[in-house]
Amino acid sequence: MKTTSEQQHRPHPETIRQMFGKVASGYDRANNVLSAGIHHLWRKKLVSWSGAKAGQRILDCATGTGDLAIEFKKTVGKHGHVTGTDFCKEMLEPAPAKAQSKGLTITFEQADVTNLPYESKAFDVSSISFGIRNVGDPVKALSEMARVTRSGGAVMILEFGQVKAPVLGPLYNWYSEKVLPMVGGWITGQKDAYEYLQKSSAAFPCREDFIRMMESTGQFETCQYVPLTGGIAYIYKGIVK
Repeated sequence: MKTTSEQQHRPHPETIRQMFGKVASGYDRANNVLSAGIHHLWRKKLVSWSGAKAGQRILDCATGTGDLAIEFKKTVGKHGHVTGTDFCKEMLEPAPAKAQSKGLTITFEQADVTNLPYESKAFDVSSISFGIRNVGDPVKALSEMARVTRSGGAVMILEFGQVKAPVLGPLYNWYSEKVLPMVGGWITGQKDAYEYLQKSSAAFPCREDFIRMMESTGQFETCQYVPLTGGIAYIYKGIVK
């Protein structure tokens, strides 16, 4: 059950849609600059840990410009099928051409992760990267991802967290609070969006707190997580009942 505080701090879907629509044209460039490209390595690790295999069916939610969907397609191959969805059409617009430039065929569709238009147990793996904290009801989103994933399949989440290490923590906090909004704003012209992204990352549940959120759906046999780059980000894996 959500507390009043949690409800007040949940992002409003239309506000999020408009924000991402405004940053879409500069989103990829900002990501590459702000993370020095390390986010690509994080996505590769997620795909590896998911256990995805050639020929499988994958759903990537909040796919944005398609980076994680592309990584999955490289793994499942020509006989596998990857669907990438996002509820912001502006974010999706570059995705088909990006996939085609790599010789990959991926289906991209506009859809809301809290109300997925797919049959139950339709996919072997479902995923979301850097999107779950922007969802108005993350528990409902996790439930929907589990619903459309087969029993024994994996729900994979990649998300920022809070760094607790004595040296790295303060350094990263300074970077994320001062540098990230300034540089992200310079690249996209939307400093407010990157201030929101920093604040949402700092406040969103991570580690055991996020595991408890996953478990509250009642749809997972097991839930695990691994930290990335000293805890700047985390990958979560839930095996569907």
